Amino acid sequence: MANDLEITKTAIDDFKKIQKYMFLAKKEHAVETYAKLKDEYLALKAILQVAGVNLTDIDKMKE
Repeated sequence: MANDLEITKTAIDDFKKIQKYMFLAKKEHAVETYAKLKDEYLALKAILQVAGVNLTDIDKMKE
C-alpha cells in the first residue's frame, strides 16, 4: 500500500501535468478541454491543500 508521501508525490506530479495541459488548451483556444482540465486542477489543488502542500511555487495557473 502506498504511504502518504507517495500519494502526495503522485498528486503533485498530476497537478503539474494538468497545468501543462491547461496552458496548451488555453493557447489552442480549446474551451471545452480547458474547462474539463480546470475541474481536475481544482480537485487536485484542494487535495494538495488539505495535505498541507505549499502550492506557492508549483501553482502556475493561480486560479
